[in-house]
Order: sequence, then C-alpha cells, then structure tokens
Amino acid sequence: MEIIQEKCRQAIALLNEQNIDCWITFVRETSAVHDPALDLILGFGLTWDSALIITRTGARIAIVGRFDAQSVRDMKAYDEVIAYDQGIAEVLKARITQLNPSNIALNFSLSDPGADGLTFGMYARFTQILAGTPYVNNIVSAEGIVRRLRERKTATELARVKTVVKLTEEVYAELFAMPLRGMSEIQIHALCGDLAIKRGCGFSWDRVDNPIVNAGPDSSIGHGIPSELILEPGQLLHLDFGLRLDGYSSDLQRMAYVPRPGETAVPEEITRAWKACWSALEAGRAALKPGVQAWQVDAAARSELVRHGYPEYMHAFGHHVGRNAHDGGSVLGPRWERYGDLPFKEIDPGSIFAIELGTMVAGYGYVGIEENVVVTPSGAEYLSQPQYELILLPS
Repeated sequence: MEIIQEKCRQAIALLNEQNIDCWITFVRETSAVHDPALDLILGFGLTWDSALIITRTGARIAIVGRFDAQSVRDMKAYDEVIAYDQGIAEVLKARITQLNPSNIALNFSLSDPGADGLTFGMYARFTQILAGTPYVNNIVSAEGIVRRLRERKTATELARVKTVVKLTEEVYAELFAMPLRGMSEIQIHALCGDLAIKRGCGFSWDRVDNPIVNAGPDSSIGHGIPSELILEPGQLLHLDFGLRLDGYSSDLQRMAYVPRPGETAVPEEITRAWKACWSALEAGRAALKPGVQAWQVDAAARSELVRHGYPEYMHAFGHHVGRNAHDGGSVLGPRWERYGDLPFKEIDPGSIFAIELGTMVAGYGYVGIEENVVVTPSGAEYLSQPQYELILLPS
C-alpha cells in the first residue's frame, strides 16, 4: 500500500514535468490481459472495465465495477472511487468532460513493453466512448510517464531491491559451498530453487529457466533450459539467477571453476577472459550517469571488451530491474532495430540496472558477469557485492 501511494504521488509530478493533463489506465479482466502499470498504481487486478485517472492538478480518480470498489478504496491511493453497475461509458465520458483535459495519455508504446499495456480492443473502446468529443483527438502515449514511474525508484522500492539482492547472494554462497561437481544442470537448478524457497522467495522470471545453468562448453548459452549435462573437472559453471520478494526482483550472474586433479588455480585462458569482461563492465558502469543516453553506456562497455580482443556480445549491456528482472524502460543497448528508441532515452537518477556481458572460452565454457547497480546523481553504485574473483569449487 505504501509503495502504491508513493507511486501515485510520483505520477502527478511526472504529469507536470511532461505537460500532460490527464493519464488514464484503461483495463478489463486483468487476470487475462495484465497492464504492467497496474503494479505501480494499484497493486492488484480488476475485473470489469475500469479507468484509473491521475491528473496534473493532483486528482486521483478510480472508476471501477462495484465489486472492485471497496478494495480500491482500501488502498487509500485514490481520492475518488466511483462504482458502477451496468456500464462504464457514461460515467467515464462525464468525468473526462468535467476534467476537460487538453491531452489524455494512454498506455501504448512502440518500443517499451512496460508502457504498452493498453490492448487494441480497449483503445478502440475508449475512442468509441469519447466519440463526438474533442478529447478523442487529443490522445497521446503515456510511455514517458510509465517509463519514468518504473525507473525512478522511491526509497521504499530501493530498500526492497537491496533486500532481495542480498538474499540472492546468500543463495549463491550456500550453493557454491556444496560439492556440485558431478551434478547435472537440472540438479543444480533444483538445488537453487530449494534454497530460494527456504528463504521465502519467489522467482523473478519463469522457474523453468531460473536459474539459467551452464555447465561447460557444450551448454546452451542465453536463455536455455537446464539439461542433463554433467559438471565435470576442467569446466566453468555459469549461473544466471533472479529472486522475487515483496514484489521486487534481483538478477545476478555468478561463476565458478571446477579444478582438475592437481589444479590449484584457474587456467590462464579463463583468467584473461574474466579480467577483460570485468574491465568492460567497469567501463560501462563508469559511463552510467544521469543525462547520458543509454546507448552510450553500452558503447563504452562493448568497445572495451573488443579492445581486449574478444567479440562483442549480441545483447544489451543492461536493463532495468524492479518489479521484474526485465522491468521495461530504457535499455543500455546498441542502436539496433530490435531495441526501438529505448537506447536513446536519457538515464534517470534512482534507476536500478542489471549490467551484464560475457564471452565464451574455448574448451571451458561461458564467462559471464552480471551485477545490480543504482544510478545516483554522480554515477552508478553497486547494490550487489561484486564477484571480482572466480570461485574454485570444492571437491
């Protein structure tokens, strides 16, 4: 409840910042089609056609079905809760006419999934309701509002992310103290799940590939589902793991090496790649500052890795973390078509990012680094405890 109230107040400031008179989140049967903005401004689902209205003058109005109305009132985030029985159209049209906004922002976006919760059908329904009024010609995208609402974390949100990051690190520490050699990727995946559940955590993306487990050079890198591959001496173990607690997520990668009989140190080929990846990650983190365009951060990391003689990674350097592991908003990525205009967005203070990159080491497996950072007015600070050294797994 506290976070919902904070975010609704924050939304009013954003409307004023962007010269938007009225922002409307228009939904129905959200258990079937969920608008991500609801997580920020309501915190639960709605059944009938519903309109959550926030204005730049500070009005917060919820028009909802009668059986949802009391739950909305209990959130204490909306000053006016209007319950209807037979239909929303006349009530919504009358309330918008009373507000008389010069523009109305709706949740659609060409690039940002976190700001694209309005379905085409609901857009058509909205314009149908407002047909014959001047307001139907003044609809704009709410992407800038929703994006920044997700990106600019409040103190309460930051504290929750810090907590779940710490718990994720605890799971990793407990896991790497176990005798993992000889286990399959599937078994390691199951162990991680048990350790997370023991701490009361959920998972920040689908459990089937959370964590991603890569044992050795033949494993499927990326978003592969754990397999029957066995972790053997002379191989790298790479994990990509994210937990969820109290509505907020983490996303961290960790690495270990399984020494061969007689080995007491990590082979030079791996160490060289590890140092190059860390140099690139730090170059990207150094560039991650308020006001910088997101693609520039990626470019700093990407060019540093290439400078060390390794191929560029085929993904973005970083993504927002918050309600989800991939939380929408700007992307610290290259100016590729697949990222739309998200790499051109300026970095906001208060944003939390997962920054990541890696490379393959022939014969050993994948070296990958991922840490979570928060953007402050002066730069990016680690929320996680960085893994500067590769772990040697016990026998």
